[in-house]
Amino acid sequence: MNLEFSPEEIAFRDEVRAFIRDNYPKELVGLGNREDLTREQFLAWHKILGKKGWSAPAWPKKYGGTGWTSTQRYIWSEENARVDALMPLPFGISMVGPVIYTFGNEEQKAKHLPGILAGDVWWAQGYSEPGAGSDLASLKTTAVRDGDHYVINGQKTWTTLAQHADWGFFLCRTDPSAKAQEGISFILVDMKTPGIEVRPIKLIDGTHEVNETWLTDVRVPVENLVGKENEGWTYAKFLLAHERSGIAGVARSKRGVERLRSIASQETLDGTPLIKTDEFARKISQLEIDLTALEFTELRTLASEAAGKGPGPESSILKIKGTEIQQRLTELTLEAVGNYGAPYARGMDHFGSNEIGVGPDYSNFSADAYFNMRKTSIYGGSNEIQRNIISKMILGL
Repeated sequence: MNLEFSPEEIAFRDEVRAFIRDNYPKELVGLGNREDLTREQFLAWHKILGKKGWSAPAWPKKYGGTGWTSTQRYIWSEENARVDALMPLPFGISMVGPVIYTFGNEEQKAKHLPGILAGDVWWAQGYSEPGAGSDLASLKTTAVRDGDHYVINGQKTWTTLAQHADWGFFLCRTDPSAKAQEGISFILVDMKTPGIEVRPIKLIDGTHEVNETWLTDVRVPVENLVGKENEGWTYAKFLLAHERSGIAGVARSKRGVERLRSIASQETLDGTPLIKTDEFARKISQLEIDLTALEFTELRTLASEAAGKGPGPESSILKIKGTEIQQRLTELTLEAVGNYGAPYARGMDHFGSNEIGVGPDYSNFSADAYFNMRKTSIYGGSNEIQRNIISKMILGL
């Protein structure tokens, strides 16, 4: 494996760096990947990238992708992470978009892909239900054929940012007599359709990131079915493999380690900088070792995709290790700032408050980041389920 960038790749990196410097919205600088932003803030960078043709680096070029190599995509992720850029939301670009261009018909591609690329249409994911999270195949939301429509009834939960959504992609049971995984269909739903109610689930920090979505006699045209009826589980697994690959977040974690090192060089223990104490230095070193191993695994996965292979069960490895590293990173950051991590005033830094923070600026949001990251080992398929996938699909157990 060649670990050095070629002159062409260095030139590409410089081009990307200059584009981000000159075009990233100034009002988003320093916000990072927060969930309490407005719809306009979430979509601002996406729309700029859409005009440039850079919003979907992993898509095939014929559908509006960039045609970049795996190394160029790696560079792109690194450069955006370097400035904590607010990247396009995954629901359209990384999830339903690949499903539509892989399994959808030509009419669906023409109707939906341009809006996803441009950042004009916001998508929501309707997978999990109150009784069907890790065991997703046990879902109970039904779609009953009635002439040229499906009538959908049921409840979805943890529908992230669905309060802003224009469209949603839903897993529905279309054959209740079939085995759990065989009677499910993948249906696109206009979120303005009568009968849809999005109810907020407020998090412990007061933010509104997730929702429960109720569907009561929602009539959806049959033409919104993706692929074949009762084969939605195949498309769902395909989508989840893409989602899990993206959850790894290697570039973001590398940026987080840099920040952690900076904090640990300023915070002290008995007069000694934390970074120079044996115990804390060991924790950071182990984190960096694991992150480097994950990075090489991600690069191998990117190379495999570049060779025409989609993400497979190895995406479960990326998901497990990536989320574990994210949790350890926020835990060590909270440990480093100590008591300064306790005070919390939502929005104080970025939304016009004249309150003065307690402690150094880098301690802000360390506690809520820690608590928020507890979810990463659950969403996208819990890590316990991912270990089952690895044991069956990779190890053959």
